[in-house]
Amino acid sequence: MLSTGLPQGAVPKLERPGPLRDRVYEALLELITTRALQPGQHLVESELAGHLGVSRQPVREALQRLNTEGWVDLRPAQGAFVHEPTEEEADQLLTVRTLLEAEAARLAAANANSAGLTALETLCAEGEKAVEADDVDGAVAMNARFHAKIMELAGNAVLAELAAQVDRRVRWYYTPVARRRGHQSWIEHRELIAAIADRDEGRATQLMREHTEHTRRSYHARARS
Repeated sequence: MLSTGLPQGAVPKLERPGPLRDRVYEALLELITTRALQPGQHLVESELAGHLGVSRQPVREALQRLNTEGWVDLRPAQGAFVHEPTEEEADQLLTVRTLLEAEAARLAAANANSAGLTALETLCAEGEKAVEADDVDGAVAMNARFHAKIMELAGNAVLAELAAQVDRRVRWYYTPVARRRGHQSWIEHRELIAAIADRDEGRATQLMREHTEHTRRSYHARARS
């Protein structure tokens, strides 16, 4: 482990082009989202700068932006810490996610074509492989791609924009329960694909509502286990 608690190899390479402060922001946000940087973890500017190979200034700017967006808490005389979401915060966001995803599933059932269904099948197979290999990061990534594909198939740009605003936090909340959800999550994905293929809007809506509700309950259950 590195001195800030980052696993070796966890630090993403800063992609070019783009302003350095934006690339540092994206790198830190990805580390938070994947929980390479854990909720409550102390973030030391000099150490983060060293890991990312940059000066402290873009790290400071990124931390200030992350604080504004609720990912980082800046505490007087103590420094920066990864935000620790309350159960209420998680519940509110996951409830909104259910509303957005259920409508997306309904629209996908109305609009999906054979190419879209094939894409969902492929993503589902990859997610199942990740679960079999106990690859939590891979399963989380494939879960996000699967849901993003359904949102794409829905064909509603405004809905997709709203979903994108909560996607990062959904990944953040899903990561600690991904192993708990395991195979069951992908069984539910298979059922969703079948409903979308049948153009059964009502069933697709209900299945997605139940699916996202299972994730919400699993998140709250992890705090009690």
